[in-house]
Amino acid sequence: MVEAADHGLLESFCGVGNPFSLFPIQPGSAILDIGCGGGFDLYIASRKTGPTGSVVGADLTEAMVVRARENLSRAGVTNARVQKVESEFLPFANEQFDAVISNGVINLSPAKNILFAEIFRVLKPGGRFGFADIVLEKDLPPDMAASADAWAQ
Repeated sequence: MVEAADHGLLESFCGVGNPFSLFPIQPGSAILDIGCGGGFDLYIASRKTGPTGSVVGADLTEAMVVRARENLSRAGVTNARVQKVESEFLPFANEQFDAVISNGVINLSPAKNILFAEIFRVLKPGGRFGFADIVLEKDLPPDMAASADAWAQ
């Protein structure tokens, strides 16, 4: 599946892991990708859900929304769409998705409690949430903890 991906998808990938390793994605399911970036995980999800499934990517930046749309179009993906969101509040209906995935993004949210509540709101009963992310295993040195540049690296 990865080998068949368009070069632009691979070039745009900035994930930190593989959210698809956590549970199977069923054909025909509805998937939401939080912080979809350039669309690589959307591409994988679209292949796993098949033509009867639907995949939605959400991203905070217009540049990534445009890049994901272009990448998916070049890859011939027809069962995915990408939407710009303004905050952790997700503009989707309650119980809309069978699964929510995210790859290297949740750590960036300043309002994780809101984001997690929103993720569980949009999941169908029995839905799955899988994410890959970075975590802090010990406190940062004071000079790094106070540095916005260090947190953005």
